[in-house]
Amino acid sequence: MKNSSRCLCYLITGLLGLRLACAPADAAPNPQSLPIAPGPFAADLTSLKQYQVPKWFRDAKFGIWSHWGPQAVPMNGDWYARGMYEEGNKHYAYHREHYGHPSTNGYKDIIPLWKAEKWDPDRLMALYKKAGARYFVSMASHHDNFFLWNSRLHRWNSVNMGPHRDVVGDWQKAARKHGLKFGVSEHLGASFTWFQSSHRADKSGPLAGVPYDGANPQYQDLYHFPAEPDDTGWYSKNPRWQRMWFDRIRELVDGYRPDLLYTDGGVPFGNEVGLSLIAHYYNQSAARNRGQPAVVYTCKQRSEGRWIEDLERGVMPRINPDPWQTDTSIGDWYYNRNWRFRPVSWTIHMLADIVAKNGNLLLNVVQRPDGSLDPQVEQDLAALAAWNAINGEAIFETRPWKIYGEGPVRARGGHFKEDFNYSARDIRFTTKGKVLYAIALGWPEDGQLLVRSLAKVENGPANRITKVTLLGHRGRLQWTQTSEGLSVRLPATRPCDHAVTLKILGRDLAPVEHPAVVEAVLPDAGGRLRLTPEKADLHGTQLNLEAQGGQPNIGFWDRADEWAAWKVRFPQAGTYRLTAVCAALAESEFFVQAGTQRLAGKATATGSWSEFRPLELGTLRIEAPGEVEVSMRPHSPERWKAVNLRVLEITPIP
Repeated sequence: MKNSSRCLCYLITGLLGLRLACAPADAAPNPQSLPIAPGPFAADLTSLKQYQVPKWFRDAKFGIWSHWGPQAVPMNGDWYARGMYEEGNKHYAYHREHYGHPSTNGYKDIIPLWKAEKWDPDRLMALYKKAGARYFVSMASHHDNFFLWNSRLHRWNSVNMGPHRDVVGDWQKAARKHGLKFGVSEHLGASFTWFQSSHRADKSGPLAGVPYDGANPQYQDLYHFPAEPDDTGWYSKNPRWQRMWFDRIRELVDGYRPDLLYTDGGVPFGNEVGLSLIAHYYNQSAARNRGQPAVVYTCKQRSEGRWIEDLERGVMPRINPDPWQTDTSIGDWYYNRNWRFRPVSWTIHMLADIVAKNGNLLLNVVQRPDGSLDPQVEQDLAALAAWNAINGEAIFETRPWKIYGEGPVRARGGHFKEDFNYSARDIRFTTKGKVLYAIALGWPEDGQLLVRSLAKVENGPANRITKVTLLGHRGRLQWTQTSEGLSVRLPATRPCDHAVTLKILGRDLAPVEHPAVVEAVLPDAGGRLRLTPEKADLHGTQLNLEAQGGQPNIGFWDRADEWAAWKVRFPQAGTYRLTAVCAALAESEFFVQAGTQRLAGKATATGSWSEFRPLELGTLRIEAPGEVEVSMRPHSPERWKAVNLRVLEITPIP
């Protein structure tokens, strides 16, 4: 009977919502009518082209982000507020088990549980500054439509509810105290369509058809009014919501005057409304800085210098002419008890690669619901601080060299491509004045570091190296410059872990093209030959080394005109069994060539990019001991889909 009453109540609610949704929409916001501060910038792409990236951002290189709010409470990961309203979603199952059914106990009931009782922004900011951060970004509002600032326009905010603190304001005070630039991230633009799942109902079970609490008009200011049936994109088409977004983000910008404003997506709402907000933000800053804005707007859209292009969990494939930014996290975006944190080596390698390509790294340091950090996170911050204390001069206030680096790992570039298996052969270059820095992303086992791009040029003016030192090492280095490259004998004791930096002085330093070095694959104690990605000679511009499933692989190999080869040293004549270990989402055909022999293979769908399965390809007959080139190539464009290759194994048959 209670369920029937609730159904009747929600039926009335649904009809009211339908009436609201079907009512004539407000006129689309006109950029000319939106309140924009006076100044040199107008809401159009031509006007915004005059923007110049402030020096502080180009020098900063590294920022830390607090991607934190009520969705951290369940400790179940990102997008909880939406997933808890989707049957079959892990968040839905967790919510029902721990908090109740979303028809009665919804996200509104999670918000009061976020108390931030152990949050100490001053202490955390001191840790972040010591770790090397030059700017700090606070979440202002995620897609959950909950504001972390003291808003006059929206009652669902952290001053009225949850911790009863101005989270943005308190973070800002701490950042200013410790001398860091301060930014805010807004994910509000996508909130309207993102949160519509809260208006639905179960399709099965005892509460099938009973609307979730998001359909209740009493909470419509949190869950939004109903969307039109065809309004399902990342950014809503609804003009009423577009104007609400503009007014609320303008309130944030006007009230806190952040040095950086991040949008989770492209410029919102077909540019018109978003460009108005950008122009307002720039003009406000210009009025305080003699006509030149000192602020940064960043979003996930090509900018051509109008703002900072941001890549989520990804990097550029090469030096970008305009400054850019990667945003990523040491774990899930919100605290997730089931995720392992990234090792500090990953952070250091990402930072070096990004800075060498003219970018900045914005790193989310995952906080617990109470605002504290896990002990491992604090330990990693201390390790990062120790590394930056030695190598920071090769990172901060630097600029890219003529090439970003050298080595076998060549990042594909783009969003969600950040897992690479770097080694000491991967070197990243930065410059500062007349100094060239070469950051090796590992420590060579033999203690000999070779920088092939700095080979000696015979009978030419280029690459006259005069001095080489190792940051963190006080003694002299033994080094020689030959036609093979700059060869450096490293000291017996490492000055630091994870990556080391050569500081190089000279005249007319310029990169020298060099052929790839292919190390011969040698048999292990059992006679097995493992053709791993690190030993491969990669032929093509898009092939790169990643680390799916915790092990290196040639990742997302999707071009049929690219291939990989190995130099294999067979210890004796005989018959060998050939096996490929692959992951794929679709069937893909290839062949392996060993000398004059060719074996065909077919990778089958494994279910995910991190699920690898062995494929038996047949046998090879080796007539005499010695070196043989073994290559793997796609069969044809028509029969080749993307594949991850972990290893080719060649096993002797007795």
